[in-house]
Amino acid sequence: MPSGNFGNLTAGLYAKRMGLPISKFVAATNANNVVPDFLRTKEYTPRPSVATVSNAMDVGAPSNFERLQHLLPTFEDFTEAMEGADFSDFMTLRVLETLYQRSDYLADPHGVIGYLGLRQVMVGEPEAVGVFLETAHPAKFQERIPEDLQEAVEIPERLSAFLEREKVATPMSKNWEAFRAYLEALK
Repeated sequence: MPSGNFGNLTAGLYAKRMGLPISKFVAATNANNVVPDFLRTKEYTPRPSVATVSNAMDVGAPSNFERLQHLLPTFEDFTEAMEGADFSDFMTLRVLETLYQRSDYLADPHGVIGYLGLRQVMVGEPEAVGVFLETAHPAKFQERIPEDLQEAVEIPERLSAFLEREKVATPMSKNWEAFRAYLEALK
């Protein structure tokens, strides 16, 4: 499962608890590999985020880790529920292209990380059935898709209409009182 803030993995653990037949999850990350490192070392060490091509997963201190600890109170619970895997930008982009060339499927970089995690875990289990999650349409991250695959990105009509709309933003201070005054003026 592509993982940054670990919300999808947390939801998956709840689904498993409710009866969804899942044997194990793969916490697949980019260079922001805090949870895979925890699964290797038993030490959870949040750190500043690192920018990657799978930018929606650039989280160095996942806020859902506390929820994971609630669901999985011991380290053994963690290792029974999931395996960790992390992948470089180079590997992500290389496999994104290979996946498209071999199967005519264009994934976004986040989904590629999920795919890589699944492949890594499935190597020793040829009879097992696995599913990887694609959490976004590649058009959402079109600027992250390699140049030679740009033409393959089909932008859905609804997204295209959204992208054509005028962008509206209100610059404001990070000061709480200024924000509060802005909200009160909306009444």
